[in-house]
Amino acid sequence: MTQHAPLTNTEHRDLRVITTRAAAYGDDVMFSLTFPSEFRNIQAHFPIVFAKSREGTFAPLALFGFREKQNLFLGDGRWDAHYLPLVIERQPFLIGASPTGKVIHIDLDHPRVSRTEGERVFDENGGNTEFLQRTGSILSAIDEGVAATPAFIAAIQEHNLLESFALDIEFRDGNQHRFVGFHTIQEDRLKQLGAEALGKLHNQGYLQAVYMVIASLSNFRELIERASRLDAAQR
Repeated sequence: MTQHAPLTNTEHRDLRVITTRAAAYGDDVMFSLTFPSEFRNIQAHFPIVFAKSREGTFAPLALFGFREKQNLFLGDGRWDAHYLPLVIERQPFLIGASPTGKVIHIDLDHPRVSRTEGERVFDENGGNTEFLQRTGSILSAIDEGVAATPAFIAAIQEHNLLESFALDIEFRDGNQHRFVGFHTIQEDRLKQLGAEALGKLHNQGYLQAVYMVIASLSNFRELIERASRLDAAQR
């Protein structure tokens, strides 16, 4: 259940947000949405893949595990990577609409919302805390990034650069798993693009993002290793 409400310093002055990272707070997710302007930070730690909707649209995702509700970056109440994706960090806040424009909403039923522990949202005088200011910046970055994503997807689809893939994984204990259901950049097609097409992608500001996606795929090795360690620990 969710209970979204516009955030105000009158109704929500005493609210706090728990920032501990754990499954109990909704962090047990296999992936999160990302966007091209975040790819540089994402590619340093997580594979970037693309999900295809039933309507045929694509969305870039930061991958944290190999099955539903598996997040291999959770441990001991913290996020086990040097970067926390913005869509994860922004919880329990989201962007809402008002007659005067976009405003911050909060999901009052989210497990991170508390009145006794965590980061204060407003100070004693009702002013924005540094935590809330940071949240506002995160939401703005997400809003701008998500809005810019369809043009990026259209540009790479114009050159037929997306393809589905299957990853055959062998864990340290010998167990095997085939990971399917997502898309990635087709490197051979990218290599075959002429100067005009590459120049167009570069001028649009998308070529670097394409290479970031390709670079991120090396993180599958670390993801497999994390899954192997988890499986061994649970035996």
